[in-house]
Amino acid sequence: MVTNEKTLKISVDSPCTANSCEIRDAFIMIGGKWKSMILYVLSSQGVVRFNQLKKTVAGISQKMLTQQLRELERDGLIKRQVFPEVPPHVEYSMTELGLSLGPIYQAVHNWEQENLTEIYKCRRQYDAALT
Repeated sequence: MVTNEKTLKISVDSPCTANSCEIRDAFIMIGGKWKSMILYVLSSQGVVRFNQLKKTVAGISQKMLTQQLRELERDGLIKRQVFPEVPPHVEYSMTELGLSLGPIYQAVHNWEQENLTEIYKCRRQYDAALT
């Protein structure tokens, strides 16, 4: 039997249920492969046009980029500005709410850096056990 003396302590006002989980919902809002990359580009480059964003976020399809941008805009994390020109051009930027995620991303980055060696070790052990 394996015991772990460390336990994850998360303080939330309401517990997770089948239909609602604030922590899960927060990770859905900002997590995933594409949203984190989009938020990184916008936070580091400021105002970015759609095509520039598509080129910078390598591998993302136009459809996926549009979907992710709409979700981020709906959640208030980014701002979309349309210029009524021919052809129309659209610019995206971070909102104050979106910029407030900076410390959270920094904390996740710091955690990863502090634990990367252990993570790689665990992956090697897991992979070796599969063979």
